[in-house]
Amino acid sequence: MAAFEEFGVLPEIGKAVEEMEWMLPTDVQAEAVPLILGGGDVLMAAETGSGKTGAFCLPIIQIVWETVKELEGGGAPKSENSNKIVSSVWEFSKTDRTNAMAISSDGLMCQAREFKEWHGCRATKGVHTSGKYYFEAKISDEGLCRVGWSTIQASLDLGTDKFGFGFGGTGKKSNNKQFDNYGEAFGKNDIIGCQLDLDSLKISFSKNGVEFGTAFTIPQQLQRSTFFPTVCLKNAELTFNFGSKPLKYKPKGYSALTEADPSKVHNNEKNTATRSMKKANNAPQAIIIEPSRELAEQTFQQISKFKKYLEEPKIKEVLVIGGVNIKEQMSIIQSGIDIVVGTPGRLEDLINGGYLSLSQCRFFVLDEADGLLKQGYKNFINKLHGQIPKFTPDGKRMQMIVCSATLHDFEVKKMANELMHFPTWVDLKGEDSVPETVHHVVVKVDPQKDICWEKLLGRVPTDGVHSNDNIGPGKRSAESLSEAVKVMKIDYAVRAIKKHNIDRAIIFCRTKVDCDNLERYFKGLARGFGKDNPYSCVCLHGDRKPQERKSNYESFKQGHVKFLICTDVAARGIDVGGLPFMLNITLPDDKANYVHRIGRVGRADRMGLAISFVSSVPEKVWFHGEWCPSRGRNCHNTNLTDRGGCCIWYNEPQYLADIEDHLNITIDQVDPELEIPKNEFDGKVTYGQKRVNTGSTYKDHVSQMAPAVAELSKLESVAQLNFLKRHFNTAVKAGK
Repeated sequence: MAAFEEFGVLPEIGKAVEEMEWMLPTDVQAEAVPLILGGGDVLMAAETGSGKTGAFCLPIIQIVWETVKELEGGGAPKSENSNKIVSSVWEFSKTDRTNAMAISSDGLMCQAREFKEWHGCRATKGVHTSGKYYFEAKISDEGLCRVGWSTIQASLDLGTDKFGFGFGGTGKKSNNKQFDNYGEAFGKNDIIGCQLDLDSLKISFSKNGVEFGTAFTIPQQLQRSTFFPTVCLKNAELTFNFGSKPLKYKPKGYSALTEADPSKVHNNEKNTATRSMKKANNAPQAIIIEPSRELAEQTFQQISKFKKYLEEPKIKEVLVIGGVNIKEQMSIIQSGIDIVVGTPGRLEDLINGGYLSLSQCRFFVLDEADGLLKQGYKNFINKLHGQIPKFTPDGKRMQMIVCSATLHDFEVKKMANELMHFPTWVDLKGEDSVPETVHHVVVKVDPQKDICWEKLLGRVPTDGVHSNDNIGPGKRSAESLSEAVKVMKIDYAVRAIKKHNIDRAIIFCRTKVDCDNLERYFKGLARGFGKDNPYSCVCLHGDRKPQERKSNYESFKQGHVKFLICTDVAARGIDVGGLPFMLNITLPDDKANYVHRIGRVGRADRMGLAISFVSSVPEKVWFHGEWCPSRGRNCHNTNLTDRGGCCIWYNEPQYLADIEDHLNITIDQVDPELEIPKNEFDGKVTYGQKRVNTGSTYKDHVSQMAPAVAELSKLESVAQLNFLKRHFNTAVKAGK
């Protein structure tokens, strides 16, 4: 049995995982997989590279496959004696309903998240002959709704035929497609009382205890019919009370439905076990949202590998990201999909256009949730969450999974509290921390002590923020020192590459302009081609076309070039196995992004070195915002933002202090010669290789253990003497 199978994972999935050489689950997988398989909402906080993608993909694939198999097989099996379900309690039927109407497991909450169509449902039992009956409906979420009574012949679009009698939120009563003013409008948190008087053949309604009088007189031809509580909704949610709990506004003379004489109660003949939910081609079981195209592609590829051996039915997944022909994605969706992995922009386009339905969504996953929120997608997430039914049409609760390497973010916690249903925390990390496999150091860039920059000015491309300033060799103005820092950092990066024979690394720059400049400089240093060029590189940032970004990423991942130069936007989507080095040309101003950057190395228990170049003086940098007409494209306004420009002074020492305070550590400082400090990393690791046990070897075992053994022997002697003394004193006292 595969290790993953012990957590309840299907053997077919376990086989695919073994084929990927995942012999044992990571800690986060061991914790999260059983929880998700168990049906709960989960928050995952674990270090970058800890296996979070597998932790949520494996159980999602399994549950989706089981659900699709049940749907394609016709749903629940038929009873040997009868296909009718005899209900012993009052609840809404999970079978006598339209496909997009979701019913909670207790049958007392109804929800439909379709915007364009009405969806309805009838109760499992009804009353007939005589008596006065009452139930309550509470509007628990905004939307359009109608509640009331109908016979078994009625359409589930309540009030549109002569067999249904409804009262709607717009303050209208409806029967046989006739909508008339009645009572008053109602909305969220209002409680609507639904009254059926079979003695007088009257139907009436109330709002929060206020009676509106007779709404309908039941026709004579229906007086022998059974009347069932009925509801129809359009993007709304209602909860019901048939009397299992105290009714808030029960009118005098009326009985709760639960108190009805059994001889006057009929079961709903349409409440059958054989009815199954019809699978809609454009309605996936799972939506997985990623903050970047690269990360979405990575997750999509993992899903393809995990489901390799799942047959009959085959799970169908689709990747929806920008930069790809949307018509191709629409075509795939229309042919039938089960799992959607995508970025917010393209997902929103497809959902708003009606090409992607959320009516059968079982899983709502936010990967790198802090990244999504920082990119401004909070409203999109809330909107999507509101559209997804909280219960699937077969009565199972929608599961929400939120994960990130930096989950302990105020906005993430706030979102989780608002949207998730009693989530379980899988917190194997606590506050942000650096993996033990990462050695990270800081190189101070001080243009006042090292004047190498005077010879480099004009030879190293910079961002142009000082194009209008009087700078040059011999000058020591703030602007000159700022320009000096820019050229020194690139020179120091070249020194680091030479010093440590770096032949594979990710290099992070603050802006897209910085990335382009570094790429151009490295290409100017080129000696040889491809792998023979010590400075071969590619660039990855938002201004590069999607196809170029994908090609560049693959070139680096396959080892065709040595360096990948990118911005923070790309940081969350990069997963390169065994990556040995990472260089920070400029520290990020967001301490969480520092954790993400250095987390690109030290993955999968492989050792990594992260080097950050930190200026000792303020550096003037670009800072474009909504005030910039071109949003940074070909902008030349070098004034500071408080003077209507697009530049700020960047204080790296302060950002370094914030990072150290956040991580509660002091990062080793390295001189410009890049000599690594003498610590547990020095001489004992090869960056990019698996971490090895640096403890005792057999040769030195005795000498290394001798001091500890001697200390234990001494402690044992003391313990024995204390015992003997206590025993002797006890014996003496007893003799007296």
